[in-house]
Amino acid sequence: MSLSAPCRASGPSEYRKVGAMQDHDSHDSRLLHELLTDVSGPQASELDELEHPPQDELGLRVSFIEEEHPPEEEAHPHEEAKAEKAVPISDPVHAYLRAIGAIPLLKGDEELRIARAMGEPGEAGQRARGRMIEANLRLVVSVAKKYLGRGLSFLDLIQEGNLGLIRAVEKFDYTRGYKFSTYATWWIRQAITRALADKARTIRIPVHLVETINRLRAISQRLTQRLGRKPSDEEIAAEANVPVEKIADIKKIVKDTISLETPIGKEEDSRLGDFIIDREAPGPASAVASLLLQEEIRALLGSLSDRERQVVELRFGIVDGNVHTLEEIGRIFGVTRERVRQIEGKALAKLKHEMSERRMIEYIE
Repeated sequence: MSLSAPCRASGPSEYRKVGAMQDHDSHDSRLLHELLTDVSGPQASELDELEHPPQDELGLRVSFIEEEHPPEEEAHPHEEAKAEKAVPISDPVHAYLRAIGAIPLLKGDEELRIARAMGEPGEAGQRARGRMIEANLRLVVSVAKKYLGRGLSFLDLIQEGNLGLIRAVEKFDYTRGYKFSTYATWWIRQAITRALADKARTIRIPVHLVETINRLRAISQRLTQRLGRKPSDEEIAAEANVPVEKIADIKKIVKDTISLETPIGKEEDSRLGDFIIDREAPGPASAVASLLLQEEIRALLGSLSDRERQVVELRFGIVDGNVHTLEEIGRIFGVTRERVRQIEGKALAKLKHEMSERRMIEYIE
């Protein structure tokens, strides 16, 4: 994904090349508004929790509905440089990380000065916004790596996170007293989780439900820290002021899908689908009987004249599954419908006699 024009204009040449290489038709400014304009922004309590995460004295890893999806911690600048080593990366991602690694980070006073300048009109504000975006691209990488393995590639996660970063720059208000990285982390997560809900799942989760899931995860985290154990569905429901049945429903929704092509066994020579019974499929005995019946039908049709066989095949859809009327068959052969009826009757009489001779009734039963 290429970022905004201000970001590209002020970035190093290598970064601009990487941005152009990663451009996707579906990741443009229009998508940003489709995904994010209906989000009002973080509440003060959410920003406080990001900027000053509660200490878990028991050292518990908090879990909500899916234990494999622990809540993310805020990404700090000094951790961002570790992202490249923490995950397996492809050459395009490696080039991207190398490019953004050359962009200097902002110090506290410099960040505040640029944050103030972002609100200025014209080119000055544009340059400030571009500088703030570029200085926080590593923050996006740090947040994005926490969502690996959920259906989107690392590069796609970074692209979606960059959309959230742009939105954060557009809406940041330095007078509220929060660090930009705190505010941006919230928007980056919003963009990534919405993209995962919209694109990654086989069964799509509506965006509004994703926000409900995230809210319940946060409630579960607070309850775990308060109670010193994993909260029950009833406790989460009471804290969230929702019916307990809704918690159970959401548990079912967030369960990950698994491909029937998933390898099974040490040698991975089998697939999960091989061990799932298709209850609609015929059993071995029925399949063999059906095959024998088809062979007998072909032999029976061979006892008819060419015209009789063609009429029967068309009337009963034996060849292509399409059943034809007497009128349609008459037009095909250039005869009346009554003549077709006579040919059909004669052919069926022959077949009935042949069936009794061959004792085919057992196949039909």
